Amino acid sequence: MAKVTGIDIYKLLPKTNCGDCNLPTCMAFAMQVAAKKASLDQCPHVSDEAQVALGDAQAPPMRTVKIGSGQKELAIGGETVLFRHEEKFHHPTGVAVRILAGSDDAEIGARLDAISKLHFVRVGEEIGVNFITIDGEGTDADRFGAVLERIHTGCDLPLILLHEDAETLRSTLDDIAAERPLIGPATTATWEGFAEVAAEKKVPVLVRSDSLEGLATLAQSLRDKGVEDLVLEPMADEWLGVLTQLTLLRRLSLEKVFRPLGYPTCTTASGKTLNDQSLAAGMAVCRYAGIVITDAVAPEEILPILTVRQNIYTDPTVPNAIEAKLYEIGNPGPDAPVILTTNFALTYFTVAGEVENSKVPAFISVFDTEGLGVLNAYADDKLVTEEIVKSVNAQGVMNRVSHNKLIIPGLVAVLRMDIEEESGWEVIVGPEDAAGIPHFLKTEWGG
Repeated sequence: MAKVTGIDIYKLLPKTNCGDCNLPTCMAFAMQVAAKKASLDQCPHVSDEAQVALGDAQAPPMRTVKIGSGQKELAIGGETVLFRHEEKFHHPTGVAVRILAGSDDAEIGARLDAISKLHFVRVGEEIGVNFITIDGEGTDADRFGAVLERIHTGCDLPLILLHEDAETLRSTLDDIAAERPLIGPATTATWEGFAEVAAEKKVPVLVRSDSLEGLATLAQSLRDKGVEDLVLEPMADEWLGVLTQLTLLRRLSLEKVFRPLGYPTCTTASGKTLNDQSLAAGMAVCRYAGIVITDAVAPEEILPILTVRQNIYTDPTVPNAIEAKLYEIGNPGPDAPVILTTNFALTYFTVAGEVENSKVPAFISVFDTEGLGVLNAYADDKLVTEEIVKSVNAQGVMNRVSHNKLIIPGLVAVLRMDIEEESGWEVIVGPEDAAGIPHFLKTEWGG
């Protein structure tokens, strides 16, 4: 079908400007659909005739694939831009920890126990791993089924089931197909069996090939068999080759709108050590992988991957800010320190974490800098003396302490005299780096 313009799409819309699509006008919605930044089904009033007339032309360039069910369901794919600053990335990379079905039962139990503890809180957000991958290479149906049953019973994470024999997977899916595990790998030699199982059980399929041409051919073959939800796994001898393939897949999908490759991707992080795997996984997150599979299971190996993902999958158009108000750490009393900081989320949570580490109860007075950190806020004239004093007074913290001391960040020590003159308080210059807060509070805070 020829390229469809916004005007072409607008002609098929209700033209009521109802706003139910979360855009102000039907024309605005039509332009978003034409730019592949929205799908036609986001309009609840679009006619069946319009859907048929536009066909694939209105669909986003990359399909969204959902794995798992209920609260643990994770959507991958559905991206619309190559670079984060163009808009934002929508569906964070899923991190999967691999368990080898051929391992002994004690090792499997230990890995399950370790996976259950991979939950963290960073910058006020809960983060953790998303999948367990059961790799059944070299195992028979009985062993694979037994391991699957144990893992399914002992963990509620969505599953990725890998076995070279599609029939083995078919026999294990009777009780869990509704939970939509990802199955595979479908290769040139095995795709027909996986197509049959996926069509019957209605589960997504992992497609694996060592060439982009091979992935496109396999994807089209599976689609022809009625399997729509696919995840593509490019293979290469070297890790650089894998990253190159992931990047090319993204470009072909979004820039060329090449439908046979318009699917989310998966890769298994490689490396001689688990630390190398963590580094590789972080690179894969940055280079467009929809799922990263790793053998790493220790917190110090997994947390860097999750941190990279959390940093990449934020909306660059929205400041990462918290509410500007008075926060209490511990159970601060009248002799507790009062610490000033900005409402940039990373700044606040870093400061709050270090105050907690100090074991010194404290008040943290958060000033509204529109989500900017200390230096950026100062450079942008968002740390204005009069407004700082007004904010601290409005929060009422100076009425709750028996002193008149305010600790300000060391990076803006230049504000000390101005705040003292404006407020009459004693202003103490704190450390430049949050890591210095525990030592500062224990040795230099006198109450």
